[in-house]
Amino acid sequence: MKIMVTGGTGFIGSHIVDLLIKNNYDVCVIDNLSHSEIENINPKAKFYKCDILDPTVYKIFEVEKPDIVVHEAAQISNDYSISNPIKDASINIIGTLNLLESAKNVKAKKFIYASSAAVFGEPSYLPIDENHSLNMISNYGVSKHTPEHYLNVYRKLYNIPYCVLRYSNVYGPRQLSSSGGGVVSIFCNKIIKNQPPYIYGDGKQIRDFVYVKDVARANLLAIKNTCEGIFNVCSGQKISINELFKIIASILNKKLQPIYTENKLGDLVISYMTYQKIFKKMGWKPIYDIFEGIKETLEFYQ
Repeated sequence: MKIMVTGGTGFIGSHIVDLLIKNNYDVCVIDNLSHSEIENINPKAKFYKCDILDPTVYKIFEVEKPDIVVHEAAQISNDYSISNPIKDASINIIGTLNLLESAKNVKAKKFIYASSAAVFGEPSYLPIDENHSLNMISNYGVSKHTPEHYLNVYRKLYNIPYCVLRYSNVYGPRQLSSSGGGVVSIFCNKIIKNQPPYIYGDGKQIRDFVYVKDVARANLLAIKNTCEGIFNVCSGQKISINELFKIIASILNKKLQPIYTENKLGDLVISYMTYQKIFKKMGWKPIYDIFEGIKETLEFYQ
């Protein structure tokens, strides 16, 4: 079976590619290398340097004729979505439509889409399940949610089965430590260098952090299973930003104090999800707890 992974040299995508190859799948990758390192390319995967907005995508699909598409390529920065909403929408919405059209043309058997907990926005109850209302408070949340509607329409019109995997805060090796990266990678790299990281607001914000290798396993199960629909992919653990800082500093045995600064625009006070649906349907649950995941992440950065 041939799998096309978009964003397959990026943080999450490269881990998915590695796991698929380990499980003997034929894998091809589309990535423009804008937010990834060249060394992330698995040598056993066929690589195409291409932007998902480029019409060349159609030609690549015609050549490769993938059975399943795993779509990880995206604009992932909430800050960027605020300052560049048109570009954010172009990549996340039009880019996904390009891929859906390509998948339709080659009669792909399934489309797996990486969505985000950002589609939920302010929670009205906790933990957030897949039936929770969508109260997006960011451009990023809107641009990640909109393709979910297109997936539903393409299922009805062209019979393309799909899985939407709504990730919580993913962390782990290969994540960028720049401002567009995740808080775990930023904290790890700062604390390793004995530099105090910035914490926005009072640090009491609650989040759900899920390890990237657990996320890769969720994608593998979505490929193997015939299940369709929307699934949360999360740890189910509640951790404050202050607690996260303390865990990383403790593992590194660093005695630093963070620098507190004003809240970010659109930052939620609390957000965490439940993974009961994907556990019941596919048997997925996280293997890594936050301590194990951060230890592996720190080993990568050191």
